[in-house]
Amino acid sequence: MTTTAPSGAPWCVLSSGAPPDRLEPPLRSRRVYLQVVAMTLVVLVVVGFLGSAAARRVAEREAVNDAAQRAGILADAVVEPALLDSIVDGDPAAVARLDEAVRSTMLGASIVRVKFWLPDGTIVYSDESRLVGRTFDLGPDERAVLRDPATRAEVTDLDEPENRYERGRGKLLEVYRPVTTPDGHRLLFETYAPYDVVLARSGDIWRGFAGITLSSLIGLLVLMLPVLWRLLDRLRRGQAQREHLLQKALDASDAERRRIAATLHDGVVQELAATSFAVSGAAATTRAAGHDDLADTLDEAAAAVRTGIGGLRSLLVDIYPPTLAETGLVPALRDLADGLQTRDIVVRTVLPDAVELTLDRETERLVFQVAQECLRNAARHAQASEVTLTLATRPDGVTLDVADDGLGFDVAAALAHPAEGHFGLRLLTDAAERHGAALRVASAADHGTLWRLEVPR
Repeated sequence: MTTTAPSGAPWCVLSSGAPPDRLEPPLRSRRVYLQVVAMTLVVLVVVGFLGSAAARRVAEREAVNDAAQRAGILADAVVEPALLDSIVDGDPAAVARLDEAVRSTMLGASIVRVKFWLPDGTIVYSDESRLVGRTFDLGPDERAVLRDPATRAEVTDLDEPENRYERGRGKLLEVYRPVTTPDGHRLLFETYAPYDVVLARSGDIWRGFAGITLSSLIGLLVLMLPVLWRLLDRLRRGQAQREHLLQKALDASDAERRRIAATLHDGVVQELAATSFAVSGAAATTRAAGHDDLADTLDEAAAAVRTGIGGLRSLLVDIYPPTLAETGLVPALRDLADGLQTRDIVVRTVLPDAVELTLDRETERLVFQVAQECLRNAARHAQASEVTLTLATRPDGVTLDVADDGLGFDVAAALAHPAEGHFGLRLLTDAAERHGAALRVASAADHGTLWRLEVPR
């Protein structure tokens, strides 16, 4: 049986029933070791990727520098001695002499194309004869080299028109520098080297780098494992100690509540009960003697003492409900309902048989605490005349409903701006969250309030 929410009142979720985040999961060595190994593998992959990229850049830079140095040596030792002044006019003899020098000493595995340019962009010689005599626009870098003699080297994608016969070879290393004929004519000497040298050098650098890095990381992992084991052992012991101290604190709190309840019951409550009897007896004696006014006063005093005794006994139940510890949840809830009926509030209970409940001690205490706080709110703040307390079992837990016909309240406002000294809503929410229970409330002005607690088994 479930209770219907007040008309027009939406549910407000105070606790979703998710497991509390504040609870620390137990430490498991295998899981931690696997995480460390997995992180190490991730580091290896990242380092490998970055190392490969770095090796490629270093190898490319080295290959470019080597190609530039080689071009400089060839220009000084081979090209300029083979140049004739008539090369600028396309003299066949000059071209043949240069071609013999190029093919015998330059072309091969390290150089796949050679070109000689005039400053106007005309190719006066190339080992690819189809380029000879053709004119192309020189780029700003080539013109700068002719103007201010220097050696330039770079990786080219062969996307210029003059590269149409080099395409299909992939990337090439392009090197160009000025050379001079005997009478001072300046030409642009250009060579193309295969990019394979970059890949080979990159592999060499990467293998050396990977060997050092891999061995260092594996060595670090091996050295870390004993330290990690000691840290895990200390963390496990610290966690066990915290749990032990927490349990001791809970047990001490429970024992202190029992001690305070016993002290009040055996001391103050008994003394007040004796005082109540004495004052009532004095009132009867005084009335028999004809002093009715004094007898009325004594009767009022006795009634006040009895009211105080009732309040103290209610406080004792709040501090430590004896029926919850001794006879279980259902009798304790009945006692709560009976206590509220003494305040001129009609309480209806729908409770299962005690044998149907198979709840642990902490769950029973949570259900009792929520029911107690909801009934207290109905009596003190809601001005309710009727309260219904329902406890229902489910296959996966229990559901507690507490409904009243009181004034109702604005749940959102109470959560955002709680009244001074009123902590009931926050306490109920915290208690439900600690136990992983779902707590909801629906309330509407002049239509009462419904609390619903759903506790998993």
